[in-house]
Amino acid sequence: MSNNELYQLLDTVSTKSNSGAEVWMILAPILAIVGAILLYFLFVRPAADPKNPTAKLLKDFLSFKTMKIEALIKMFYYACTFYCILASFNWLTLGGDFIWQFFEQLILGPIVIRLIYEFVMVIIKIWHNTEKK
Repeated sequence: MSNNELYQLLDTVSTKSNSGAEVWMILAPILAIVGAILLYFLFVRPAADPKNPTAKLLKDFLSFKTMKIEALIKMFYYACTFYCILASFNWLTLGGDFIWQFFEQLILGPIVIRLIYEFVMVIIKIWHNTEKK
């Protein structure tokens, strides 16, 4: 098999796989819109609360009556802090000229991350205090 034939074969295979991807990129938004409309009319819009506790939890979750963001933000804060501390040790591998960068990242990094975390939590607490009960 010559190089020219191999390139033609690879071009044919890539063209066939791209056509499926193109169809999916058209079909996916349509399915997403249909799914969103069904979810809204089946779970969020009904005025009466469902009697099934699982369906009630699902309705509350989909209508944003319960917020799960606080736990996710806390986990993200811990992960970012641990990463910052562990990544600061990379400065030690670069030699003695970078010792100050090590201490800056080791000390100031977690402080900056904490300030950002607290700012985000203040916004969430304001939302909690101003929501309708």
